[in-house]
Amino acid sequence: MIHRRHFLTAAAAALIAPAAGHAQGAAPGIRSMLVTATRQATQRLGQRDGFFGDRLVRIPLPGLLNTTQRQLQPLGLSGPLDDLELRMNRAAEAVMPQARDLVINAIRSMSISDGLGILQGGDTAATQYLRSRTEAPLNGLLHPPMESTLAASGAYGALDSAAGLVDRQSGIGQLFGRNRNARSTAQDFRGEVTDFAVEKALDGVFHYVGEEERGIRSNPAGRTRDILRGLFGQ
Repeated sequence: MIHRRHFLTAAAAALIAPAAGHAQGAAPGIRSMLVTATRQATQRLGQRDGFFGDRLVRIPLPGLLNTTQRQLQPLGLSGPLDDLELRMNRAAEAVMPQARDLVINAIRSMSISDGLGILQGGDTAATQYLRSRTEAPLNGLLHPPMESTLAASGAYGALDSAAGLVDRQSGIGQLFGRNRNARSTAQDFRGEVTDFAVEKALDGVFHYVGEEERGIRSNPAGRTRDILRGLFGQ
């Protein structure tokens, strides 16, 4: 009598073999692998300093805010901009539970048309496939919770001081008209900051989903478990 573990391992091997009949048969295993990777990635990024303390995914200030920050840092005058950068990263860390749920929902509803090609592809083939098919809608879905979290973190309030520095350093007020002031300039920056925070938060998620996928693929036993979990509900 064939031991159940041997049978399931053989089933997984048959699933990922080139001769397997239908690419869609690999979809449950791919979804399971991506769900596992997403949970691990968002847990890592959702910790304190998950973004801010990681040079690979730390979110900088966008555009002119970043330029002014770099100009003022050597002078020790970039405090309000540094504070804004910290609050942006804290907001990204705080929004990771929502990001996790959104990405996992996208994975579970995603139609996987080239399952075997993904399983036999590069170390992050499944992550690349996920990103190419979900990034745009995820960006829109993550925008409202990011906006709320930025507001709660005080990031929008910090824009008042930051915009004043930008105005004085770059003369940006002249670009918007003489009646512009720091507060109205902060309003102009708000959308840019929110859009940028969402974009970079997703960059961080996909980066570490890819790293988790790479780890799963490098561990054949772990990879088999993920495939079996998707196929047999284990």
